[in-house]
Amino acid sequence: MAQLLLIPDARPLEQRLGGKFFRKAPRRPGVYLMKDAAGNVLYVGKANDLRQRLNNYRVANPDRMPRRHLRMVREVKRIEFQFCPNETSALAREARLLRSLKPKFNRAGVWPGKTRFLVWRMREARLEMTVAETPEPGWQRFGPLGSNAVHMQRALARLLWLALNPGRELTSLPTGWMHGQFMNSTALHCGGSAEEVRAALGTLFWGSPGEFMAWLGSRFTERISAFERSAIQPDLEVLEQFGARQVAETEDRRQLALL
Repeated sequence: MAQLLLIPDARPLEQRLGGKFFRKAPRRPGVYLMKDAAGNVLYVGKANDLRQRLNNYRVANPDRMPRRHLRMVREVKRIEFQFCPNETSALAREARLLRSLKPKFNRAGVWPGKTRFLVWRMREARLEMTVAETPEPGWQRFGPLGSNAVHMQRALARLLWLALNPGRELTSLPTGWMHGQFMNSTALHCGGSAEEVRAALGTLFWGSPGEFMAWLGSRFTERISAFERSAIQPDLEVLEQFGARQVAETEDRRQLALL
């Protein structure tokens, strides 16, 4: 038989906010801001299900909760919510709040990493693409994207190569590309599609990412192999997540403009 606890674990947040607060917390994506008595933000987190995430803070069990969080829940006096349409949007909003507020009990994401831009240029029919901390003249740029710039550059290079070479198999990718090796700088021969690729990139970064994905899909109509579809799915997800963040940030700016 399980032994009863002689001294039950403390529940400082539940005692302060009430059990009803946790039972009625919204089951929606969003961010939560934990504040002290003076209204200072102590901690910012995101969740796809806010109620489920907050339940992790109800019991201050020293064997399961980090010591930093044990100290935090004793200082929190109230919790506020900001709702988002999805978890990707919540992640983007959390990142902005962390950089602007620098909460006392957050660690990751509070201080930005190196500034990295995704940069590219078209030289005749050749697309060159790389990641740079300080873009040079003559290159188009987007960012800063932080560490995501590298993932974006590699995913985009592989997908564009496949789009521009519909008759070649996935195994024909340049050496190392499948595993992200030797891809600090990439070059793609666009042939007669140079202007089409230039316009597509403009759509991805400054227009509608959904239109870019549709254009890319139209180039993949002949790639029906299950192996190829499975292999390129992670790269497609990188672009889809980028597009979702762009849409979420545009909506956030629109909402702020209405305030």
